[in-house]
Amino acid sequence: MKPLNILSVLILSLILAACGSNSAIPTSPTETQPASAPPTKTSLPPTDVPGVQPSQVSGNAEFQLPELTDNQGAVAVIVKPLDLGSQAEKLTFEVALETHSVDLSMDLAALATLTTDTGLTVQADVWDAPRGGHHVSGTLSFPSSLDGKTILDGATTLTLTIKDVDAPERTFAWDLR
Repeated sequence: MKPLNILSVLILSLILAACGSNSAIPTSPTETQPASAPPTKTSLPPTDVPGVQPSQVSGNAEFQLPELTDNQGAVAVIVKPLDLGSQAEKLTFEVALETHSVDLSMDLAALATLTTDTGLTVQADVWDAPRGGHHVSGTLSFPSSLDGKTILDGATTLTLTIKDVDAPERTFAWDLR
């Protein structure tokens, strides 16, 4: 084999090894407790959704909802509720997309819907994030009302659905009680 071919194969191997490494995604609260302290109880969403696991708890004025992670396919999607207060003009979520092999230049607003157990569903209207790359973070916003009715009025469950991000569907559900 020629020296140039060997060098090319070596460089390609190193690049693939770097892209194939599994980056750690935190799955526990950032604040740690002493070993002797009893665990604190937090209200976590149902974990019966495949690939979704609770992570850090977000500080929210009206709701204390956990950050959720979905690791389906080659993209990890991490969603953290930001502003779900009753006076909010928009319902906002911080969304992070992590991958080493998938193009992340999509408009997440076109792929995301928010549904409540009261039967209301709204389409996201803004995905404020840079386009492309392997690590994309931004804010996903939804209207807080539909036909004059506040989305969260009377709701006990809030479900964010994101379609076609290297998986047919990703579902993130929070208990609002």
